[in-house]
Amino acid sequence: MRFAKLVDCLARLEKTTKRLEMTAALAELFKGASEEDIAPIIYLTQERLGPAFAPIDFGIGDALAAQALAKASGKTIDAIKKQYKTKGDYGTVAENLLKQNDGSKLTVKKVYDQLMQIATTSGEGTVEKKTDLLADLLNKLSGAEARYLLRIPLGRLRLGIGDPTVMESLSWSKTGDKSLRAPIERAYNVCSDLGEVARIFKADGVDALEKIQVKVGNPVRMALAERAKSSEDVVTRLGKCAIEPKYDGLRAQIHKDGDRVRIYSRNLEETTEMFPDIAEGVRKQFKAKTAILEGEALAVDTETGDYLPFQMTTQRKRKHGIAESQAKLPLKLLAFDLLYADGKDVTRVGYQERHALLDKLIARGETLEVAEQLVTQDAKLIEKFFMEKIEHGLEGIMAKRLDSPYQAGARNFNWMKLKRSYQGHLTDTVDGVVVGYLRGRGMRARFGIGALLVALYDDQQDKFVTVAKIGTGFSDEEWPQMRALLDKIALDHPHARVEAVMEPDVWVEPKYVIEMQADEITRSPIHTAGKIDDEPGYALRFPRVKGFIRADKKPEDATTVAEILRMFKKQGSQRTENE
Repeated sequence: MRFAKLVDCLARLEKTTKRLEMTAALAELFKGASEEDIAPIIYLTQERLGPAFAPIDFGIGDALAAQALAKASGKTIDAIKKQYKTKGDYGTVAENLLKQNDGSKLTVKKVYDQLMQIATTSGEGTVEKKTDLLADLLNKLSGAEARYLLRIPLGRLRLGIGDPTVMESLSWSKTGDKSLRAPIERAYNVCSDLGEVARIFKADGVDALEKIQVKVGNPVRMALAERAKSSEDVVTRLGKCAIEPKYDGLRAQIHKDGDRVRIYSRNLEETTEMFPDIAEGVRKQFKAKTAILEGEALAVDTETGDYLPFQMTTQRKRKHGIAESQAKLPLKLLAFDLLYADGKDVTRVGYQERHALLDKLIARGETLEVAEQLVTQDAKLIEKFFMEKIEHGLEGIMAKRLDSPYQAGARNFNWMKLKRSYQGHLTDTVDGVVVGYLRGRGMRARFGIGALLVALYDDQQDKFVTVAKIGTGFSDEEWPQMRALLDKIALDHPHARVEAVMEPDVWVEPKYVIEMQADEITRSPIHTAGKIDDEPGYALRFPRVKGFIRADKKPEDATTVAEILRMFKKQGSQRTENE
């Protein structure tokens, strides 16, 4: 496929915020793509060179883009930067400077391969080599092609194409509807590589996707839990089940292949280098030669042996000063699930059997432990276990159906979470995505930021809908930090995946997740969460931030609209009981 055809599609996507129109445009593109083209097309439309877990950085920033543009156009760096200052987008600058170029005959694969060459160039004179390669590529492209070519590595496409939209588009490309979404999503959840799923789907059809299985080295999209109302609710839904502590740490998926250990976070970011103590513990204590296991990493108080709060554990997520951090805040992994062991995929085995096998494979030691577990269908015993965990400062408990398989990427009632409540507050916390901010007033005028516009994730529509304006919970030191982060992803219009009535002073990309506590959920005409036609939406009353940014979560991991509706109903039933 010609790169120009991909660019035509990107231009169409840029002009719409309607999901059906996006789906139709992508479906048409995918239908005309070869099996060789399909993976590069998907990676490039998502501003990547591979799946999210593959650490392939383009290595192209604003400075290198400016140098390459100068070399390609014959203009000076100062002239390039002057235009950028006016237009605010190197893609638009490239289109203006290279508009005399004829349309190129370059294929998607050729462009992708040269971008990969730029990304993997290293050694002496790296910057000059990358600049030359990028300038050479720009010189071969038309102005419109150059615009999108530069926006891809700079992360400036901002088209609002999420994974669900891509999966539905793949289905539409074959059937004209979304009927194949489920098998496509199952395959993606297992391998976390949408490009590879698309290639197999394109080459061999939907039935071939069943052959995609769990593989060591490819992170599996993690199983998620629904919220429980009470211990009685747990028993009603699950009957006899496994009850475990809900640790307030960092979810970790560990892949072991001999002595090679790789660790992935909940959002599939590789964190191996940050947690050498966990990696070494797996090498020493885990008996299987190859394995995939999951657990929660928690920082431990070196003097008392107690687990430390989440805010302390997150201090271990750093790329520098790792040895010092490890000595000060050693980690322990509380393992709770096994997905693969010595050549056998056990995701379809019942949870009780997986947990028993996990227990057998962990040798005694300082770093790895199997999560504590109580198997019961007695609501009073569950409540007692729950209160014990709360007294020890944990978040609450997890309940798991004994015969449930590991359902990658799924949130359902096979797993349930019951978290501690706060007197006079909403029973549970809410994870929201920042989609904009308001300028500071009064005492916060000096920060230039005083409140955030926060959204939930509507997983049915693949969009973000607002639920709160929040200005409480950050310290005077954190507000400027937040503004600096948001200004880097600022937009002059709402993001294509954001639906809002309230307008902030500055729109931003939906990227950062924050945890919020509130007094209750109310109906609101100014927020779009759960809003249908002229009916009001839902909003958080008196929201406040807990901690800072949840770096372990991506936007799609935010609380969903469906969850907030269930919380609203639960809140109403509790109020009735109290009356």
